[in-house]
Parts: sequence; structure tokens; C-alpha cells
Amino acid sequence: MSWQMLHTMIRVGDLDKSIAFYTGLLGMTLLRRTDYPEGRFTLAFVGYGDEKSNTVLELTHNWDTPSYDLGNGFGHVALGVPDITATCDQLARAGAKITRPPGPMKHGTTVIAFIEDPDGYKIELIERKPA
Repeated sequence: MSWQMLHTMIRVGDLDKSIAFYTGLLGMTLLRRTDYPEGRFTLAFVGYGDEKSNTVLELTHNWDTPSYDLGNGFGHVALGVPDITATCDQLARAGAKITRPPGPMKHGTTVIAFIEDPDGYKIELIERKPA
């Protein structure tokens, strides 16, 4: 099984200010930015290289939330897996807690699932079929 760390997600109150910080101060590149009007959120991905070969940072801006406490600002770690259903079945048999079974992302088509680590931290699994 070939796994790859994809991204870490944090919630931000001011997306433009966050993008300016990560790109202007830390030298990352804005890789993509997508608005989801029906969900009232925007996802922006920044990093030091393309998403196919580098782990990146996902900045999630929920339009109706101007700020977060640091305790609830962290979202999840994401891992790419080749077959999300088989992976979740294997993880469940091994005792992992599946908090969201495999299926399309809300307001999108990417197939995802969520599990929790022993402390309750969220790990997102994203299906990435081999090319």
C-alpha cells in the first residue's frame, strides 16, 4: 500500500491576510483557491511545491466565522490512499474509529473518509487512484 502525506488543514478568520502571510512572509506559493458558495466556505492550498509531490497547507475560511480560538483552529491531517473503501475496511478491522465512512465530499466530488487517532485527532483519508 502506498501512502502519502497530502496536507494539513487549519481554519483561518481572514483568508487574504493568511494567504499574504504564508506566501509573502514564508515564501509559499498559492497553489489553488476554490470558493464553495453553497457551503459558505473557501479552501486555499499553499506550499513549497506542487501537490503531487509535496505536502501542503490547506487554509479553510468559513465565511461566517471571523476568528477561532487556537484550540479549535486545527482541523485534520490528510493522507492519500489508493482504495478508500478497502483502506477503511482494513482500518476498522484493526480497531480504528471511522467517524465518517467513505463518500463524496460535501459540496464536491472528491471521495473522502475520516478516522480518529487515540486522542481524537481527525485524520482525513482521500482516495487517490494510481495513475
